[in-house]
Amino acid sequence: MNFKPVAQASPNTFEFETLALVKPTGFREYDARWWFGHPSSPKEPELNLIGVQALGMGIGTLIRRLGAGPDIVVGHDFRSYSMSIKLALVAGLLAAGARVKDIGLALSPMAYFAQFALDTPSVAMVTASHNENGWTGVKMGAQRPLTFGPDEMSALREIVLNGDFDLTDGGSYEFVPDFRKTYIDDLVAGKRITRKLRVVAACGNGTAGAFAPEALERIGCEVIPLDIELDHSFPRYNPNPEDMQMLHAIRDKVLETGADVGLGFDGDGDRCGVVDNEGNEIFADKVGVMLARDISALHPNATFVVDVKSTGLFNTDTVLAANGAKTDYWKTGHSYLKRRVAELGAIAGFEKSGHFFFNPPIGRGYDDGIVTAIAVCQMLDRSPGKSMADLYRDLPLTYGTPTMSPHCDDELKYGVVDKVVADFEAMKRNGDIFAGQKIVDLVTVNGVRVVAEDGTWGLVRASSNKPELVVVVESPVSSERRREMFEAVDAVLRRNPSVGAYNQTF
Repeated sequence: MNFKPVAQASPNTFEFETLALVKPTGFREYDARWWFGHPSSPKEPELNLIGVQALGMGIGTLIRRLGAGPDIVVGHDFRSYSMSIKLALVAGLLAAGARVKDIGLALSPMAYFAQFALDTPSVAMVTASHNENGWTGVKMGAQRPLTFGPDEMSALREIVLNGDFDLTDGGSYEFVPDFRKTYIDDLVAGKRITRKLRVVAACGNGTAGAFAPEALERIGCEVIPLDIELDHSFPRYNPNPEDMQMLHAIRDKVLETGADVGLGFDGDGDRCGVVDNEGNEIFADKVGVMLARDISALHPNATFVVDVKSTGLFNTDTVLAANGAKTDYWKTGHSYLKRRVAELGAIAGFEKSGHFFFNPPIGRGYDDGIVTAIAVCQMLDRSPGKSMADLYRDLPLTYGTPTMSPHCDDELKYGVVDKVVADFEAMKRNGDIFAGQKIVDLVTVNGVRVVAEDGTWGLVRASSNKPELVVVVESPVSSERRREMFEAVDAVLRRNPSVGAYNQTF
C-alpha cells in the first residue's frame, strides 16, 4: 500500500481515491484525530477512507503484537460520516485477521463497557468527541479498562505509516443487536434515588441524547431535555460541557425551569458538566472536589487522582483531610488519568475537562459521563436539605478560569511548550518576580504549572487532540490575582509568534 503525506494529496485528484492518506500528526498522545473534511471548509483532508482501512490493518496488527488476540469491539458516534469510517476501519481489521464485534451507534463508554460485557480485550471507537464537524478519530485500547497511551500510539503510527502490517486469514464480523439496552440496564442497576430531582439533561445534539435522558429517568429523576435530538450538524453549539456556550445554555434552562441541577454531556458521552440550581456553572474540577468529599465520607482514606489543570483544593480542603483522603496530581488526558487510577488503586480520578473515572464499587475504571451524572444525583440524594448550590458554597472560594486554548500548529506546539518550561525554570532559578511574586513551585509532569507565593497558579500545556495549547489559571486570593497571573503567563506565551488567538477567555 502506498502512502502520501497530506501536503502531496488533493481531494480532487485520482490519487485521493487510490492512495492511503494518513497525516502523521493525527496520531495523538492517547487517541487519533484527523480533519476528514467538511463542505463548508476549504481545509484539505488529513485522512481518506483508504487511510482508515490502513488504520484498521494497523490496529489489527498491533493488538496481536500486544498479546491481546484478535477480538475487538467497534462502535461509532452519530456524525454523518462516522458509519462509513467505521466500515472502512472494519475492512482493515478483517484483513489483519481481527474478529470484530460491532455494537453499532454508541457512546465511547458503551464501547468500553462492551469490552467487559462481551469479554473482548480490545476496542476501537470511531468518534471525534466534541471536535467540530469535519473531524474524525478513533479511541482505542487493548487492556480493559485502559486506552492506548503514547507507547501504543507511537507503535501504531509506525505500523501504519510504514505499511508494516501482519495480514492474515481468520477475520470475522458479528453485529451485536440491542446492545444499547444492555448498556443502559447496567448503568442504572441498583442506582435508584429516593429524592425527587428535576434534572436538565443537555446533550448538544450529540450521541448522548440517545442514552443519558433515559438513564436518568430510570434512576428516578424528572428529566428536562435540552438539545437531545441527534443532529450531526450541531445547530446550536458543539457538545462540549467545558465550553462556556454550552454551559450558558444549560444555565438558562435550569433558571427557566427551576431544576435542581443541570447535567451536560459531550459528543461521545464520556464527559459530564454541571450547573447548579442557581445557575452557577461549576467547573469540573470543583465538581470533583464535591464528589471526593461525598465518596471519601463513604470510603475513608480513599485515594484520588486529578490532572494538573485541576484546582489546588484537592490538597488544601479540610473536609478531604478529615476523611483521610489522599490526592495525586497527574498528567492531563483520559488515557493518562485512567492508567494512573488503575496503578494506584484509586477509587476515582477527576480531570478538569469532565472526564471522571470511578473504580469499583462505583464504576469499572473508565470514563463515563452518565456514570458521573448518576454519581452527582446520588450525592444530592445523600445530602438531604442541601441544594447543589449549597454544596458548591460549602467549598472554599477560589477564582478559576475555564480551559483556554490559543491556536498552535500540531507540528509546533510541543516545541513551544518546551520553550515556555525553560523560561519558567530560568525565572525560578534566578529568583525573578513573576506576576508580582516569586515562583515557589513548578510542576512539570505535563507542561508546566507555575505557582506563586500566595498559591495563585497558571498552567500551560499542549493539547493532546487539537492544534492548540491549553492555559488554565486559578487564585485562592482574588479575581485580580487571577487576572495578573493570566496576563503574566500570556506574556511568556507571546514570546512565541506561532501562538495564536484564544478560543475563549474569562
